[in-house]
Order: sequence, then structure tokens, then C-alpha cells
Amino acid sequence: MHSLLRGAEEAEGAVVIIDVYRAFTTAAVAFARGAERIMLVPDVAEALALRERGVGELCVGEVHGAMPEGFDLNNSPYDLSRADVRGRRLILSTRAGTVGVASAVRAERLYAGALVTASATAEVIRRAAPQRVTLVAMGWEGKVRSDEDELCALYLRNLLEGRQPDLDAVRRLVLAGGESRKFDDPAQPHFRPEDRDIALQINRFDFAIEVIRHGEHLVAAPVRL
Repeated sequence: MHSLLRGAEEAEGAVVIIDVYRAFTTAAVAFARGAERIMLVPDVAEALALRERGVGELCVGEVHGAMPEGFDLNNSPYDLSRADVRGRRLILSTRAGTVGVASAVRAERLYAGALVTASATAEVIRRAAPQRVTLVAMGWEGKVRSDEDELCALYLRNLLEGRQPDLDAVRRLVLAGGESRKFDDPAQPHFRPEDRDIALQINRFDFAIEVIRHGEHLVAAPVRL
């Protein structure tokens, strides 16, 4: 197991970049709503440029948790659960998850991980039978460890090793963490309580999210069991 941006840079083998609050929960909801594909980019300006070129249709993302100027949707699972994204091409840019994916240059196979896709991600990796698996908890902006990502990594490790942790215990531990509290902070309305609720619906989706490099672009797609 690795953590933060340096962990992503050093990760090898089959790599899972974990961002529970909220990037890869947001991506999972988008795919469940029928999004065609999601391009993952680390930079806001790059995301806007790709939309301008017609490579994608909607810019989704955040800077310090809030939607950047010119974007179409915030990095919010709740917002995506209400958005019409069926058949559309999204561009996702966040300060932790997509930066981590772009930094995982040593990965042989690359996955975007969250609690909502944990069981499916573990099963897809088991079936691929890689010699090495690296789980990377990205934390807050890839700089500060956070309980939800670290616990998701521990949960995935247990699944990969054939154990089934108690899901309620996992939820309680995540809810006790500092990052969970910001969703109830009226001074930070861009962190919706519903985002936290969706992120903690462990194993809600029956697909993993694999990230594949197409030329200079990183494209996420669901891999169903």
C-alpha cells in the first residue's frame, strides 16, 4: 500500500488510485448514469481546452472542492446522479484522483478506486492475476492522508487476500474521520452531505473503472464482471 502523490509516482504492477471523496465515486455514478467515457486530466486549463476542441462535452471537477470557473458540473456524486450524461463524453479534473492517475506512470494496468466499486475492482484484479498490486490512497489533494482513502485501501487489500471485513465497521471508521465532517459544514456548501452518503454505499456498483492510455490521453471506462 502507498499513499499520496509520491505513492502514485512510485506505484508498480496493477495500480489502484483511490479517491473516495469524491473523484472516483463521481466517475462511478457517471458511468452508472450512462456516460460514454471519462477523460481524466490533472489540469483545469487542459480540461477546458479539450472541451473546446470537442474531445469531450462536459467538464466535471473541482479546485479545493469547488467547481472551477467555466466547468459544467462540480466533482459531486450527487450532482452527477441528477445530471443527464447518458451517451456523453466527460472530462474529469480533480486535485487528487486525476492527478494521481496521471502520475502513475509505472503502472502496468491502472484502475480508479472507491468504496462504491471496491468489490468489483478486487474481483477484476483477481481475475487478471497480476504479479504485483499497488493500492494508492490519494488523500486530500495528494498531500495529506485521509481516513476514507486509507480505509478503502485496507478494505481492498482484505478483499484481494480473501477476507470480508464488516461493512458497517468500515463506514463507522470513515465517518469518524476528519474529511467526513466537511460535508456538514455550512461554510463549505460545495461539499454536499449527499456526496458523503453516496460515497459510503460500499459495493453499490458491479463494475470496476479501468484507466487506459489512448495516445496522450487517459480514458476511464467501466469493466463489468
